[in-house]
Amino acid sequence: MNGFNLIKRMTGLAMVLMAVAAAPAFAETQRVVPDSVVAMKQSFAPVVKRAAPAVINVYVSRKVKQIVSPFADDPFFSRLFGDNFGIPRERIQNSLGSGVLVSPDGLAVTNNHVIQGSGEAEITVALSDGREFPAKVILKDERTDLVVLRLSAAGVTFPSIEFSDSDSLEVGDLVLAIGDPFGVGQTVTSGIVSALARTQVGISDYQFFIQTDAAINPGNSGGALVDMDGHLVGINTAIFSKSGGSQGIGFAIPSNMVRLVVQAALQGGTVHRPWFGASLQPVTQDLAESLGLDRPGGALVKELNAEGPAATAGLKVGDVVVSVDDKAVQDPEAFQYRFATKGLGGTAELGIVRQGQAMRATVQLVPAIEDPPRDARDLTGRHPLVGAKVANLSPAVAEELGIDDDGPGVVVLDVAPNTPAARLGVKRGDLVVGLNNGRVTSVAGLVKALGAPADGWRLSLQREGQVYTVAIQG
Repeated sequence: MNGFNLIKRMTGLAMVLMAVAAAPAFAETQRVVPDSVVAMKQSFAPVVKRAAPAVINVYVSRKVKQIVSPFADDPFFSRLFGDNFGIPRERIQNSLGSGVLVSPDGLAVTNNHVIQGSGEAEITVALSDGREFPAKVILKDERTDLVVLRLSAAGVTFPSIEFSDSDSLEVGDLVLAIGDPFGVGQTVTSGIVSALARTQVGISDYQFFIQTDAAINPGNSGGALVDMDGHLVGINTAIFSKSGGSQGIGFAIPSNMVRLVVQAALQGGTVHRPWFGASLQPVTQDLAESLGLDRPGGALVKELNAEGPAATAGLKVGDVVVSVDDKAVQDPEAFQYRFATKGLGGTAELGIVRQGQAMRATVQLVPAIEDPPRDARDLTGRHPLVGAKVANLSPAVAEELGIDDDGPGVVVLDVAPNTPAARLGVKRGDLVVGLNNGRVTSVAGLVKALGAPADGWRLSLQREGQVYTVAIQG
């Protein structure tokens, strides 16, 4: 990741939904610079006392299989026998991160990379007062690198933190980062908001991060970034570092995105985002001049789905989207964040520029369609794709995976470890575009082709716009 080290029951469900879903009314805050020595001696302690009890430690333990061999590091034996040469043994793999309690009934949020790994995981959560509780995952959203946990403790009322409106933040605002860096115990660091809307970070699909200089270190992942009211403005996620420690460049997922994922956990356990139905690209300086823009910025529509909301709203290829509900977007990543956090239902007002003329478009916030039906199947038999789970590509499937809808086609939903597909390097999100010089357009067609007698296989996969072809002997 180019220098990035990821640090990667109330009385009823209705009350929890109301507490999480209802955005508080945010008054205009008076921001002032300290004007005396007395003002400079003011303390963050009241803010910490309010927020810190809701910040938790997340311990993850899992059993993993490891091949033990005295020749493990010998390249000759590795080439001859592969990675499975030796004695398989089980060991316990532990990881540590932070998290935040967001409801009194034990709903918590952390980063997906904190709990990610192979094997069945056992998750334990420790509160700042020393109490420990088992927890289970109720929603995992890899696209935002967020996970929602439920603590198992009947009748316990937990300390929790309120959401703030992350859009109310300004560069220069004071913030506190609370977590458990390096496993030393709960730690609070202070800093300012260094930048907003950081989109070229490469951490998750939804890149729109708060940047802060508050010290964030390994173990802080999933911890809280709070404002001076003690409210949650972000989930600390990553740092830019060449040493592994804090260098004053940390990134947090905005609370408005976190709240969307928490709401999804409470309402069924699946994140449903609005479908735009268009492919976008950045606007460079050269493109800006040719499109009649006075400066580069915005998201250029390069392709439209004829049945999608964008086309229905009247957008055309070549339009540049410059705002969502009057909030400026600088690039496709910023648009994606602004549009996704609108949620489903209602409409979004887009500001667009077409051939140099400013226009408005109203887009319906609806879920992506699943056409064709996904027909998901686990591939078995004797062929190089054994272990892969595939489906027909549709707008809905493309949205789930965070890829472009280049259908019709077949996409990989998952790959089981230690299977032929895994050893071949097949990954989630890959498109199977060709097999033995024939084009693959459906799951049924792929299964039929894989079942035909063959002396070998010629497989073509598309990943991030590039097509890779490999020949495998039978």
